[in-house]
Amino acid sequence: MLTDPLMQRALLAALLVGAAAPVVGTYLVQRRLALLGDGIGHVALTGVALGWLIGSAMGLAPNDVLAIPGAVVAAVIGSVLIEVVRRRGRTSGDLALAIMFYGGIAGGVLIIGIAGGSSGSLMSYLFGSISTVTTTDLVLTVVLCLLILVLGVGLRPALFSVSHDEEFAISSGLPVWALNMAVAVLAALTVTVAMRVVGLLLVSALMIVPVAIGQLVTHSFRRTMAVGSVTGVAVCVTGLSITYWYPLSPGALIVVLAIGVYALVAGLHPLLARRRPAGDPHPDIPDDVQVAARTSAQGDCE
Repeated sequence: MLTDPLMQRALLAALLVGAAAPVVGTYLVQRRLALLGDGIGHVALTGVALGWLIGSAMGLAPNDVLAIPGAVVAAVIGSVLIEVVRRRGRTSGDLALAIMFYGGIAGGVLIIGIAGGSSGSLMSYLFGSISTVTTTDLVLTVVLCLLILVLGVGLRPALFSVSHDEEFAISSGLPVWALNMAVAVLAALTVTVAMRVVGLLLVSALMIVPVAIGQLVTHSFRRTMAVGSVTGVAVCVTGLSITYWYPLSPGALIVVLAIGVYALVAGLHPLLARRRPAGDPHPDIPDDVQVAARTSAQGDCE
């Protein structure tokens, strides 16, 4: 399996997507926007169809050579619009997502028909088709995943502050508007890079389910992100490896494996929590125990 060039490209793409998707998903869960990936995915479908239409008009071969760049542009624009609507408060976040859901699907099907294709032409983008990953797709995936990981991990303190308590972030002088847009754009990039692995309809599961598993086994934001990334890599590589030997859909199998791991961990969680010793109630604050000890010592001296 490891000597097959096709599987080499597919495994590298699955490895990177599995690591990057839960990083952004951690912020979305913290912001209570777990379904944002679905909304952006539907908008990206319109971008796929637009890329197909432009490629056909320019006589490019194959017709979908511009599908992924079109999906990136459409997803970024859609995520920014969702954030603008949410910030201005003209409509609720769930209503904005619903509009994106329906408009994205309808626009994609309509435009692909104009381009000379059919709704069947979009199936590989809706449910993933990692076996069709080309060298160009892989290069784009590597670049975008590295960008997601660098920004998602490098800006973690600021992004966590905005996602956890926006009012506190504003009072702290953080550029809240720019950071909110950063989260939205990172979510859009994650959707487009995961499109080939699990498909636009299932990408949100890869972003959210590993994070939910991390929340069951740890109470630290940083550790939740780490556990989510490790779980994402494990289910992506395992699912893809199984489909090398059995004719199954990689995207669907990856999501089912992730849900299966969540069900297993959720079932064992009460037993593990019962045996877990009492520890630091604030693991993200390294000096809270020291502060408490210092305060107690001062009280004894007085």
